[in-house]
Amino acid sequence: QDLETLIGFYYAPHVPTLVTDRERSAGDVLEDDPVGRLKVYVYELPTKYNKKMVAKDSRCLSHMFAAEIFMHRFLLSSAIRTMNPEEADWFYTPVYTTCDLTPWGHPLPFKSPRIMRSAVQFISSHWPYWNRTAGADHFFVVPHDFGACFHYQEEKAIERGILPLLRRATLVQTFGQKDHVCLKEGSINIPPYAPPQKMKTHLVPPETPRSIFVYFRGLFYDTANDPEGGYYARGARASVWENFKNNPLFDISTDHPPTYYEDMQRAIFCLCPLGWAPWSPRLVEAVVFGCIPVIIADDIVLPFADAIPWDEIGVFVAEDDVPKLDTILTSIPMEVILRKQRLLANPSMKQAMLFPQPAQPGDAFHQILNGLARKLPHSKSVYLTPGQKALNWTQGPKGDLKPW
Repeated sequence: QDLETLIGFYYAPHVPTLVTDRERSAGDVLEDDPVGRLKVYVYELPTKYNKKMVAKDSRCLSHMFAAEIFMHRFLLSSAIRTMNPEEADWFYTPVYTTCDLTPWGHPLPFKSPRIMRSAVQFISSHWPYWNRTAGADHFFVVPHDFGACFHYQEEKAIERGILPLLRRATLVQTFGQKDHVCLKEGSINIPPYAPPQKMKTHLVPPETPRSIFVYFRGLFYDTANDPEGGYYARGARASVWENFKNNPLFDISTDHPPTYYEDMQRAIFCLCPLGWAPWSPRLVEAVVFGCIPVIIADDIVLPFADAIPWDEIGVFVAEDDVPKLDTILTSIPMEVILRKQRLLANPSMKQAMLFPQPAQPGDAFHQILNGLARKLPHSKSVYLTPGQKALNWTQGPKGDLKPW
């Protein structure tokens, strides 16, 4: 069978944005307006914790961890911001822990615990609010690979655990995996940052046919950090390459062409396998470009899972089932494919995955605020009694305790 015959009816233009009432009830993004439901106080920190970092290295504004910067900028002009801390429901500390980059643009997480500890020490010594709750009414954006565990390798992240000072705070993070030490209960899972304006400039005409069955660009092996293989992506990416590198249905490569965004809009399925962590920017790109995300990451907790119907728009494949990927995808009924494509065409689905500037109703900023609003009111138990100690300030690896 040739490629077009095998793809069959899927070789079709982009699906129109018409969504039936039945599909809207099953597959619409939660669109609550958070304004009026909560007030956030933004601490004013010395610029060394935020603005000076960006001034030193502007690459922090465009990498996949940039949500921490844009959340700060959004809150400064948001209607939910209060200048009176006494009326605040939540307190936000604008500290950019992923803005220490290698020459290749990768965040170095090794100073992050010291930066975060220093920021917490600053707010706890200049305002009374941290000490009232030991941080239980504070939230932090921690978009590292493994969130507030601050390491890019899972084994070491697990060994480190969540920074002890943040164990009562609400963490807003990209990392999400069920029953994992780096995901505490009550965290808000968010999408990684993808540049909205850049993506917009690469949109193709809606009548463009989806002539690629399966698409993926990225690493299959990380020989620099995993020379023996099998550890990176738990072997799932290596399995994709070994099983399907010669399969005509699979357009997969390590090359990252200038037409990457256009190619995703010509594909029916986009692979979203785990890397060092379960999450990937491909999730955002797939949703925005209407390509059905094929999620290969066991036990992943997806962004805004209480608002976005991932089961309705994506395909989940167990890591051990990667060798059967071709059979799994070609056996999905045509009507299921088309329904997923119709749901992905819903503009609210795309909006919820993006951090646009300026902010827009229903975007990722608003989904985060909705998540915070749903946690209110705070239980009385979050407030400490006089003399009560809830955190051990000297806990953690010795290197983390050094001043920053």
